[in-house]
Amino acid sequence: MRSTMAFVLLAMAVILGYQFFFAKPRTDQQPPAQTQSQTAAPPVSAAPPVSAAPGQTPAAAAPAQAPAATPQVSASLETYTTIENEFYKIVFTNRGAQVKSWTLKKYFDSAGKPLDLVQPQAAARFGLPLALLTYEPALTTELNDALYQVSYGGAQPTATGLLLAPTAITFRYSANGIDAVKTFRFDSSYVVNVETQVTRNGAPVRALVEWPAGLGDMEELHQTSMLRGQMPTPSFFAWSLDGRQDVQTASKVSGNNTLEAPYQYAAIMDLYFAAAFLPEVPERATVVTLHNAIELPADPSDPNGKKTSADVLGIAVGDTSGDTRLRLFAGPKATELLKSIHAIGADGKPDGPGLESLIQFGSWLGVIAKPLYYALRFLRNFIGAGEYSWGWAIIMFTAAFTLAFIPLRFMMMKSSLKMMRIQPKLDAIKSRYANLKANDPRKMEMQQEQMALMKAEGVNMYGSCLPMLPQLPLFYGFFRVLYNAVELRQAHWFWLPDLSQPDPSHILPLLIIVSMFLTQYITPTPGMDAMQKNMMAFIMPIFMGSFLWHYASGLALYWATGNVLNLALQIFINQSSYGKEMHAIAARRAAKKAGVNPKTIQGRK
Repeated sequence: MRSTMAFVLLAMAVILGYQFFFAKPRTDQQPPAQTQSQTAAPPVSAAPPVSAAPGQTPAAAAPAQAPAATPQVSASLETYTTIENEFYKIVFTNRGAQVKSWTLKKYFDSAGKPLDLVQPQAAARFGLPLALLTYEPALTTELNDALYQVSYGGAQPTATGLLLAPTAITFRYSANGIDAVKTFRFDSSYVVNVETQVTRNGAPVRALVEWPAGLGDMEELHQTSMLRGQMPTPSFFAWSLDGRQDVQTASKVSGNNTLEAPYQYAAIMDLYFAAAFLPEVPERATVVTLHNAIELPADPSDPNGKKTSADVLGIAVGDTSGDTRLRLFAGPKATELLKSIHAIGADGKPDGPGLESLIQFGSWLGVIAKPLYYALRFLRNFIGAGEYSWGWAIIMFTAAFTLAFIPLRFMMMKSSLKMMRIQPKLDAIKSRYANLKANDPRKMEMQQEQMALMKAEGVNMYGSCLPMLPQLPLFYGFFRVLYNAVELRQAHWFWLPDLSQPDPSHILPLLIIVSMFLTQYITPTPGMDAMQKNMMAFIMPIFMGSFLWHYASGLALYWATGNVLNLALQIFINQSSYGKEMHAIAARRAAKKAGVNPKTIQGRK
């Protein structure tokens, strides 16, 4: 019975693991207030069709107006301006007043270069950050192709076009009755203040500010990336509406949906970075979700072979009045950083929801993952910010967890020993009903007799299985932490260059297979049939090793550390009086099956 329950629990763990890690996540809630759905592929500018603007007359149906006699304002040459502070270096072009690169100084790509949040392949096809999106494709193209005049709110740039924050920069373009002004203000944080206004003959035009083409750590799009061929970077659309935060996976996000609702923030993000817009007046917010795709070869070594699709999410946010004022956060999803950034609340002050919910530790798993993250961070700070500190923190936590569960392990061992002692009596009961068919009602009498015997002997049929259960949610919690904590991105430990990526040398998966096999091999399992024993000794180690072959090496480090400690603990248990008795009973049962009749071993009460 004990072995059967263990087998069932392990099978359940395998099924749950498959559902959790491999099945596509479901999002039950759709973004509210969907006022438009466009299924056709968007144009390069990703502009929604003219008819999609709620409450706005399409330009094609608007009466012709003569251009106002406004002076023309534009530049003759394309120029670049670099804004820099402690955290980023942003390069603007005056062509469209857009961002050419948004480099994070403290985060790096797989080649060791500072990470650029502008994904070059996607941006070349779908547009640059801080471009404008209108409901008129021709106007959108004009605004994003025009050469704007540049002015500065403070110190002038150096000869190389460098401005140090805090500072401000204003771009203006005016021609043929169109007047567009874009102002950006920078301070010492990751947040940029954005103000845009577009008018035609003095009348406001609704123009939204875009981040149209994903984020720069989508390295699977880069042909020369060191991570080429790894799993695609998952993308999400996140928002806060009426104080409630929610997230939608890329597969659920429609392209060119106009959403009019009091959004306190709207963002696109992946596991570790985000671009989030926080409107100054949420009650007048307009959000357009952008969803494109890039076809990539499934096998990087065969560019002409089978293709796979990589999602590229974008977002545009504006104000229904046409005068857009918002804050933009573009940076890492670090816990303390996101806690410090708040949306506009009901009182008009930045005391609304924080951005911490952008870190997706999971709903019910968040109860485990968050404390686990803080425990790891505490241990890492205790050790010191050394180059191997996160790896040692994982090992220390695993050791502490394993030691804390030693009493449960002994409880499991004692329960197993009790079950071994009464196993001959259970078998005797079973033999009396051996000739009955499986559907015979008297089979219930057999089970009742066995349950009565176990109750009389003080045996809990679940006692040998319950201590295993706490390990499952902790395993999944570790997965969520390693999958979402930006601090563990590119954290290395000896031969592991990145604890959030698989072990490149495959040492840990092999160690997991060997240690699990040895532990099962030296653990006495009398009464377990051959199929169950083979699964415990071979299939489960191979399954876990193969699974962790492709997932975060930090998770493999946790599992391998636990396996090695459990192997050492099992060796110690085998040398105890309980362990020796368990092995003696196991040997006696094996000899009996082989036809040998050894002396009876009397167990202690």
